[in-house]
Amino acid sequence: MKRLIAAIDTPDPAAARAMIHDIAPACGMIKLGLEFFMANGPAGLAVAGDMPVFLDMKLHDIPNTVAGAVRALSRLRIAMLSIHASGGSAMIAAARDAAGEDPARPKILAVTVLTSLDEAGLAATGVRGGTAAQVENLAALALAAGADGLVCSPHEVALLRRRFGTAPILVVPGIRPAGAALGDQARVMSPEQAVRAGADYVVVGRPITQAENPALAARLIAEAMA
Repeated sequence: MKRLIAAIDTPDPAAARAMIHDIAPACGMIKLGLEFFMANGPAGLAVAGDMPVFLDMKLHDIPNTVAGAVRALSRLRIAMLSIHASGGSAMIAAARDAAGEDPARPKILAVTVLTSLDEAGLAATGVRGGTAAQVENLAALALAAGADGLVCSPHEVALLRRRFGTAPILVVPGIRPAGAALGDQARVMSPEQAVRAGADYVVVGRPITQAENPALAARLIAEAMA
């Protein structure tokens, strides 16, 4: 299984298509997010070609609205779709029901705590008890409501594997190879460390897309995880 998901962080479809072409041999999936989707709409997903797409929309609204969005996005034949676990169990269940039962449906991934938030940042939002406890609480809620998996920082992967076993898909952003700049990420880990901890997929953006040679950067990361 190719565990690397490359986050394509440009709204330019021509640049995205060229980047995907170059890095595809090392990747198992391509992540397209809000910036790309808002700039290009559903038709923009064609840049991925035959590559599976993780559409990282982080949906968070009342259950009926999220269900409608999931039904609409499911028609795009994406592999995975993100929602916010903090939307609550009713919202998560509505999203999972809306995805349907087709074997080709998108897997619903619940985002626990953003990797840009550290302990102080989370406390500033009113959450007490620490990051790990909040991630574990949201993970339990999301999985009980039917989510297929979770998006979490690499620092919580081992905790979640111990608590929930091998069944949930764990997709892990906040990945930085040795020597890479942190950027706006607060809770990070190397790709190989994340896989050893139990990550199914790791998401890497700028260390690939802003590298002098993106294809080489992607290949080296994939090889480090092998």
